[in-house]
Amino acid sequence: MDWVTGLVPGGRENFNSCLIIVDRFSKSVSCLPCYKEDTAMDTDFLFLNNIISTCGIPRIIISDRDPKFTSEFWTNLYDILGTKLAFSTAYHPKTDGLAERMIQNMEDIIRRFCAYGMEYKDHEGYTHDWVTLQPAFQLAYNTMEVKLTEEFSRKHPVFPVSLVKPYFQTEEDKFPSRKKNPTPPEIVEVEDSHGPVKKLIKAMNIRLNGKEQRQYLVRFKNQTADKDTWLAEEVIPHGNLHLGRFRASRRTEKSHK
Repeated sequence: MDWVTGLVPGGRENFNSCLIIVDRFSKSVSCLPCYKEDTAMDTDFLFLNNIISTCGIPRIIISDRDPKFTSEFWTNLYDILGTKLAFSTAYHPKTDGLAERMIQNMEDIIRRFCAYGMEYKDHEGYTHDWVTLQPAFQLAYNTMEVKLTEEFSRKHPVFPVSLVKPYFQTEEDKFPSRKKNPTPPEIVEVEDSHGPVKKLIKAMNIRLNGKEQRQYLVRFKNQTADKDTWLAEEVIPHGNLHLGRFRASRRTEKSHK
């Protein structure tokens, strides 16, 4: 919920503001003429008589941090009623984005009736202004049909655009200590074209189909380093021989450290 303020005084009571309330479930909107000078108690009576009396006590109220909504009277009252108060923050001001969008639409409608004078007379001579017309344009807004194309008819994206950030690749020279997730090696079948195995370069544990598997980077004879291939232990030609040499070299390296 939020207010549209700065309106031309309208109606017999000379209302100068409008409280916009949006139901997040049905997306229906309620426009309640009020005063900019209303207190938290005045706002509560307005909400009680027009919303709670017909729809029941809400489970959550989303609003900005207006002094009326953060007042002791308002917070204590809805604490007793069991309603959670959710306030938007400076970090994420679009928390109340649904109401903000509705407010923009309703404000456009209201200001059209205020732009060229606060009132007009119909063909029967009756005088109207934005307050007397409020039930009519509220009904029109809540019953209008929005037809989407087939491409978007069943899609409802809700991720806030304000939190989307561009992707930048990590610069390794600036962040050398940043932890990296090892890229799973590509599984390939051993072909005769590789030739005999020269040595094993290094090992890595990966998870494949829910099971942990150890793979080795294999260098073949008469092949350059760019032809090194990751292979599972059981498919390395003469695997036992080369694995024994690889493990022995690793033990030697550790003993020299």
